[in-house]
Amino acid sequence: MISAFGTRSRPRQVLLAVAGAVLGTLAVLEGLNAPLGPVALLTAGSGLLCVGTLLVADRPLPRRVVWAAAASGLVTVVGALVAQRAENTPGGVETGALLCLIACVVRRCPPRQAVALSAVLAAVVVALPLRLEARDSITLGVMVVLACFAVPLMVALGLCLRLRDTLRVREREAVLREQRLEYARDLHDFVAHHVTAIVARTRAARFAAGAGKAPSAQDLDRMLAQIEEASSQALGSMRSMVSSLRDTSAPAPTRPPGDLRSLRELADEFAATGLRPEVALDPRLTDRPLPPQVHSTVHRVVQEALTNVRRHAAGAERVKVRVALRPDGKLEAEVTDDGGAPAAAAPADGAGFGLVGLTERVEEAGGTLTAGPRPGGGWRVLAVLPSRTAAPPA
Repeated sequence: MISAFGTRSRPRQVLLAVAGAVLGTLAVLEGLNAPLGPVALLTAGSGLLCVGTLLVADRPLPRRVVWAAAASGLVTVVGALVAQRAENTPGGVETGALLCLIACVVRRCPPRQAVALSAVLAAVVVALPLRLEARDSITLGVMVVLACFAVPLMVALGLCLRLRDTLRVREREAVLREQRLEYARDLHDFVAHHVTAIVARTRAARFAAGAGKAPSAQDLDRMLAQIEEASSQALGSMRSMVSSLRDTSAPAPTRPPGDLRSLRELADEFAATGLRPEVALDPRLTDRPLPPQVHSTVHRVVQEALTNVRRHAAGAERVKVRVALRPDGKLEAEVTDDGGAPAAAAPADGAGFGLVGLTERVEEAGGTLTAGPRPGGGWRVLAVLPSRTAAPPA
């Protein structure tokens, strides 16, 4: 019990010490109400044990409850057998402590153990009035009240607290699961994009080296420089993500810049592989403030679509990125190519999860995402998003 008390925080230790002193004093005073010295000593000790078990109800709770119930029951038996018994109270503090222990047991113990321990505690509580000298209708009434109202009330309280703890655990698990999904999406968006560029440029270098004619020193240096740049970007994205996970007071900037003009920089990075996308940005969106979640989602849609073009549409000759406002005020982000293939048909080297995570992100922002082959050939990714934050419900 002392070791369990030492694990508490300092304010809680002070609070428990004050409560223990007050309740312990009351338990001793009630114990002294017994006319016989040995019975008074046993009653005071039983009350102190029950109060202590309640105030420090920690991990070894079942064992302590058994000791408290056994001590209280033993004192009740001794008090009922002696000729001189207490006249005023059987131990109000002890009764309250035992009732609260019923709630603790129902809340924290496994179901079978909770049923057994709460039944034992209930029997001990109901038998406490037998310590009184007068055994009339009042004593019987007190026992009925304890059995029919006090005990069921504490059982219901324990069940409510147990349900609340279960809901908290589920909510915590849901939050952690959502965080893991968010980290997985960030890892795919920020790192896989650059790693794909490294793979594409390495394949281009191998193709040039195996074409029968060794590349010149300038070409080789340019290819290696591109690989080095993509590797540095991937490493920087990984460091930003790790920094955001480790330092919550100053998270690293893992989000794209604050306006849609950053899409042109994204297109310039993609153009380093040999194909420059056509970027058509609605002039109305140049200086228009967008909700951060919508802007971030547009950036991720374009990034993922260009990454899929690089992976699965090596023969594409034209890639177009279009971001515009629709007449109904919604925002469209569209990426098309003339030689793409479905992401689901990609080789099993990490592909296939990009569109899944992207769909989740778009729907979380209040939009819809469609991806599929174009009628004239190629592939099309279209995201429709709200251009402003929805008003909270009244």
